[in-house]
Amino acid sequence: MTKILLVAAREFRHIASMRSFWVSMLLLPAALFIAPLIHDLLEDDEPTRIAIIDRDPGPAGEAIAARLAFEDRRDELAALSRYVRRYELEAADPAAPWAVHDRALTGADVAAYEDAGGLEAALERIDAVRPDDVRDFDPPSPDYALVEPPAGLAEADAAAIEARRDTIFDRATAAGPVPDDIVLIETDADGRPVIHLVSRDRPDATLLGIVREEAARALRTQALAERGVDPADSATIEALAPPIMISTPQPGGGARETHVIRSILPLALAYMLLMSLLLSGNWMVQGAVEERGSKLVESVIACVRPWQLMMGKLVGTTAVGLSMILVWVGCAIVAALMTKGIVADLLRPALDSIATPGAILAIVYFFVLGYVMLSTLFLAIGVLSDNMNEAQGFIMPMMMIILLPVMYMLQAIVQDAGGIGLQIMTWFPPVTPFAVLARLGAGIETWELVGTAILLAAFTALMLWLVGRLFQASLLKSGQKSGIGQLIDRFRIAQD
Repeated sequence: MTKILLVAAREFRHIASMRSFWVSMLLLPAALFIAPLIHDLLEDDEPTRIAIIDRDPGPAGEAIAARLAFEDRRDELAALSRYVRRYELEAADPAAPWAVHDRALTGADVAAYEDAGGLEAALERIDAVRPDDVRDFDPPSPDYALVEPPAGLAEADAAAIEARRDTIFDRATAAGPVPDDIVLIETDADGRPVIHLVSRDRPDATLLGIVREEAARALRTQALAERGVDPADSATIEALAPPIMISTPQPGGGARETHVIRSILPLALAYMLLMSLLLSGNWMVQGAVEERGSKLVESVIACVRPWQLMMGKLVGTTAVGLSMILVWVGCAIVAALMTKGIVADLLRPALDSIATPGAILAIVYFFVLGYVMLSTLFLAIGVLSDNMNEAQGFIMPMMMIILLPVMYMLQAIVQDAGGIGLQIMTWFPPVTPFAVLARLGAGIETWELVGTAILLAAFTALMLWLVGRLFQASLLKSGQKSGIGQLIDRFRIAQD
């Protein structure tokens, strides 16, 4: 054991002295801190700019503009209502429309919200009861913004606007805001509105629906007025709608959200296991190839037995991988604690999925045993290869055998997609550790957990036995081709 630990310490120091080790270890923490900034820079918060050219004496143009403003206000009110419900802040004003969660928001709710002072007044009341560890409300960006029509279009018809499409929507040469859509409202020979929608790109389906609904409502109001119905009465009739009572789970408590939250940490563990294995395994292969090429291994085995050398390399590489994972987990916790409200929103419900003693034991068992099992494969590649070019020829197929099922499996778990394929992969030893870790959050049957634990232990023992004999027979075979026949001969020599 002393010699194994000496080899392990030497392997750990060798890998830790490599610049690539420090770059790889610090890359993920750097990504954790930079990712929010990149997300803010790449996120498209720009509203759809709409220019309305209204040449119809009817109310269609005003109705479309009012509806666009209403949609943005309703989205804002809905987001505020979800925020209040998530953090149980209804005590700020129980009668406010943003404190009601059992029915769909209506035009009356939006009107009451605006009459009470809108978002600014609502946040003043909410801040009076909001705990310090609850994050601030982040209002959604408006979907639409009305802009002035480009110069020279006041008298242009639809054909003229279409002819000037390239210059109208050219943001590089425009002096002011460039619209994304132009809504031209004209009157036909019968005195009824005709709407032309000229879009810079494919028009938004929601915008089309708004224009169609408001134009139709204006036509109906006009038709009723021609038949002697007062416009106010027709507006009252148009506004009639049954209340829609709704029942939804608490934000973050829906079946889909609950599944995702409970799967976050197990999936992160599976991903970190995969990343650390690929990195440390590559370093193990590189070290083994260099030692064989420089004949250093001949001096080493004069002091230690081949199996001691092999076990020392496995222990040292496992220690490297676990060190990287500890650093990544620590940085993730620091990043989470620095983000206000993230503990209450995400970490606590996510920890519930792996907080039981059985789950913790399963995580440690499958993580460590899976690491050792897969590390033996990299060690076998290192002892069979005379140079890194030859080693890469072995590494790439092995990585594909592991990566493809794991990527499919992680995606299936995030999408809550069951099926026999996921269960089959759980019983495929090279990906068993990833499958079990990833499925812990969503739930895995006890018999599957026990069965895969036994399977993984047996497969790992088999790999250690096979690679041990291959390691012993191939350690000094530098420069000799490793065909199937030669490998069989080496196993027989090792047996003897």
